[in-house]
Amino acid sequence: CLEVTAGGRRLIFDAGTGIRPLGLELARHPEVDIDILFTHTHLDHITGLTFFQPLFDKRNAVRLWAGHLQGPDTLKQVVSNLMQAPLYPVSLEVFQATVDFRELTSGDSMTCGEMTMRTVPLNHPNGATGYRVDHGGKSICYITDTEHSGNGPDPAIVDLCRGADIMIYDSSYTDAEYPRYKGWGHSTWQEGMRVADAADVGTLVIFHHDPSHDDAFMDGVARDAAALRPGTAANGLPRVIVAHEGLTLTP
Repeated sequence: CLEVTAGGRRLIFDAGTGIRPLGLELARHPEVDIDILFTHTHLDHITGLTFFQPLFDKRNAVRLWAGHLQGPDTLKQVVSNLMQAPLYPVSLEVFQATVDFRELTSGDSMTCGEMTMRTVPLNHPNGATGYRVDHGGKSICYITDTEHSGNGPDPAIVDLCRGADIMIYDSSYTDAEYPRYKGWGHSTWQEGMRVADAADVGTLVIFHHDPSHDDAFMDGVARDAAALRPGTAANGLPRVIVAHEGLTLTP
């Protein structure tokens, strides 16, 4: 779960378990008006949605977006399927907020208040969408879940991320681990470095860690990555960061 704030607006990307504490914080403010944008709707990216407190307050407006769905499935249908027996005790109608389900097409551009946003299709089973948000000369890209081709950085992702201040990239595996997981729809932190360098990204954020990678393992990744991409970017942040729960970045 990623929160982006700029120009008086708030965007949320994905709704894993991290959206629950975010929702509790937002519930302290009256009349929340917010957009939640999904990269895709695999369980680890939507499992926290039904615990998002602003959905249960009739004063609030929540717009839910997805760009990867094809065929008869819609975002509303996906969430409705999640909230039905024997998986869930109550249905979609339990939400009290004004909830608007919206579809976009990966590759589209759009605006959210003063923020502008571009999207790109990602290489992931059942599809996924990558996002770039620009505001006031600053930019952040959210690129997860995606699998690289092995033939160099994906040109579409490089184009989307060109010159971005921050790129959050799917770094589930190492290059050495990747052959065992080919076809699972994920990339490596080393590929993230290659994409960041090709796109002249300021700060690479290594993200979407494999659950088998404990803190000691991730500390090793942080050391290796910092050695390969040392120093501070023009945005004042390190050129590479390993994401952790609660991390806040201000470029």
